[in-house]
Amino acid sequence: MATVEGGAASVPDGGLTVPVTRMVGWIVVCSIFAFLVNTYLSLWWEFPGVTTTLASFGAEDGADVSVGLGIFQFAIFLLAVLGPVAFVFRTDRGLRTDAKAMSDIVTYLVRGAFWAVVFVGLADFVISFLRVEGMLGAFFGPDTVDAIGRSQTRGTMVHLPLIILGFVVGSFTRTLGVHWLALLVVVAELFIVLSRFVYSYEQAFQGDLVRFWYAALFLFASAYTLLEDGHVRVDVVYSSFSPRAKGLSNALGCVFLGFTLTIVLLVFGMWEKTSTITSPLLSYEVSQSGFGMYVKYWMASFLGVFAVTMTIQFASYLLDSVADYRGELGHHEGSHAIS
Repeated sequence: MATVEGGAASVPDGGLTVPVTRMVGWIVVCSIFAFLVNTYLSLWWEFPGVTTTLASFGAEDGADVSVGLGIFQFAIFLLAVLGPVAFVFRTDRGLRTDAKAMSDIVTYLVRGAFWAVVFVGLADFVISFLRVEGMLGAFFGPDTVDAIGRSQTRGTMVHLPLIILGFVVGSFTRTLGVHWLALLVVVAELFIVLSRFVYSYEQAFQGDLVRFWYAALFLFASAYTLLEDGHVRVDVVYSSFSPRAKGLSNALGCVFLGFTLTIVLLVFGMWEKTSTITSPLLSYEVSQSGFGMYVKYWMASFLGVFAVTMTIQFASYLLDSVADYRGELGHHEGSHAIS
């Protein structure tokens, strides 16, 4: 018998069940971040990539590949596997403790992303309004006005600092922000209605703001909804399962359905420069509406945020589900509602 940390009952230690499950969970989490770092190095900084480096060994033109950089990238993935293994062997933590730590990571990422889209949305909305009305010249010189009209300049000089600020603010705040973002979507839509039907004024950037915030609300809140068990569950026999059977069912669902979905999204969305997520980001893609907001490429990144946060939350859910299967105390009862 072994007492499990994190409010668990004394249950059979299950042999390797706990350490192996913890390893799998943390390897998944660390590998996601390793993949993001390597994608950034390969696509933005022209690093050779792990697959290119491995393929170059033994090839006649292998000398043309920067093997050192490729080995560095491979070491990142290796560390993402060996690090969690060493962490599990050096710590004696319960499944629910690690699950809570993973959920806390997701909470911070979603909270930081929330503040980022609020800051970027408001700033770009104001810039777009001033640009449409020809008022930017009253605040900036001709060169600055011309630069702001280019998506790459606006993205690097305006959006990126605000995104960093959003994650800094997210580290100090405790509210998740989902309900506030929902309120902002309603306010933005109300503003369109009033300006259109009361003042006969409507511009493309107004609708862009609503779509920008609504897309963020839908995709950022998904991981939190999973934590609170608020997603629609097609229940045929699940409700009749015992707690242990529910835990096993949820664990298998995380591995074979959850991870499969999110990892496919990341791989196909960010594998190369022409992929669905990375292509708009690399080209600073904007809509064809003329004087709309310059945030279309950030909306493509929302899919990446969704995939990353859902993968980590699935890892957390996996640990919690295995704990349920083992009969540990501390089962998280979802509120079944976004708060």
